[in-house]
Amino acid sequence: MQNRKRCGRGRPRCLRNVSQVPDVDYFKPRGIPLTDLEAVTLSVEELEAIRLVDFSGLEHEEAAQKMNVSRKTLWRDLKSGRKKVADALINGKAIEIKGGDFVVGKD
Repeated sequence: MQNRKRCGRGRPRCLRNVSQVPDVDYFKPRGIPLTDLEAVTLSVEELEAIRLVDFSGLEHEEAAQKMNVSRKTLWRDLKSGRKKVADALINGKAIEIKGGDFVVGKD
């Protein structure tokens, strides 16, 4: 679990429920040395949003309930995560999965 943090001014971000922290937390394109590689950082909750909606096929409302957030918050996490994955695939970047504001296994 990560600490709540403030993004500039305003209230702290609410903790998202995630099923687990992934065992594999780094992906890189083949054939590019790690020292030459740029990486994008995907938060654990962005990965969870992608897993629930794109992989498991849940509707946004159900996925938001599982993560204990509003549909709007789920949408922001999903949109941000998808953009980072697309950037990595299109531009040959690594994907590092770490950080975020979450609690594990509170379903």
